[in-house]
Amino acid sequence: MHLLLRGLQATRYLILAGLLSGVPAVQGASSVLIWPIDPVLEADQQASALWLENRGTETANLQIRVFAWSQSGFADQYQNQREVIGSPPVAKIEPGQKQLVRLTRTREVPPGQELAYRIIIDEIPSAQPITPQDGAKSAAAIRFQMRYSVPLFAYGAGLWSKEDTTRQRDPKGAGVPDLSWRKVAQDGKTFLELRNQGAVHARLTNVGFSQGTQTRPLAPGLLGYVLPGAVMRWPLTEPLAADATLQLRINGASQVQTLAPAR
Repeated sequence: MHLLLRGLQATRYLILAGLLSGVPAVQGASSVLIWPIDPVLEADQQASALWLENRGTETANLQIRVFAWSQSGFADQYQNQREVIGSPPVAKIEPGQKQLVRLTRTREVPPGQELAYRIIIDEIPSAQPITPQDGAKSAAAIRFQMRYSVPLFAYGAGLWSKEDTTRQRDPKGAGVPDLSWRKVAQDGKTFLELRNQGAVHARLTNVGFSQGTQTRPLAPGLLGYVLPGAVMRWPLTEPLAADATLQLRINGASQVQTLAPAR
């Protein structure tokens, strides 16, 4: 699978580097194709590969960092770490060219555990002069730095999560999330709270609520992740009936799963 974030479609990972008053002119950004979008480090793998391809018309200058990823206080937390190293740490990719990033582990994951990381790829804007357009005497520029965020999961002996038909593995080691949910009211706001008591992460997509004969979508695409042992919350903007059930796809499963609220 591939991940392509182009222009303002990548607003979730967009950082506004500088904003000047006046008529804005947006400088063109390169388009970076990233694959796979779900890299893993299996228990018997010392390294994994991530590919970056420049589909744009300008040189892409990229910084690659790997952070430890955890969840607490209903939010994602990132910490510096040296357990997984991305090499090279910086890359200059010309238009139409590709770059291999090698993700190498420096220590073993404890048996039966999944560790989560985030690969953060920052596009460093090139220093270019601002040219007035459309006969304007001057133009202000909005400089955008694109940020791509890719999840990485590493496994200890006896545990795996991602299906791979090219590998023979013990089916007993297949980890699955164990999700429960409830509606929470706090400070005048209502939240969907999801708890994961399973051994591996839960990637949540196509999330919605079933109430009687109606289904109300909450997030047609990716809602987010719940890591093992974590609790996450998402705001609800509409009232939720007491008999509502949660419908969602977990880790890209072909079937939609239905969960009744925790009692």
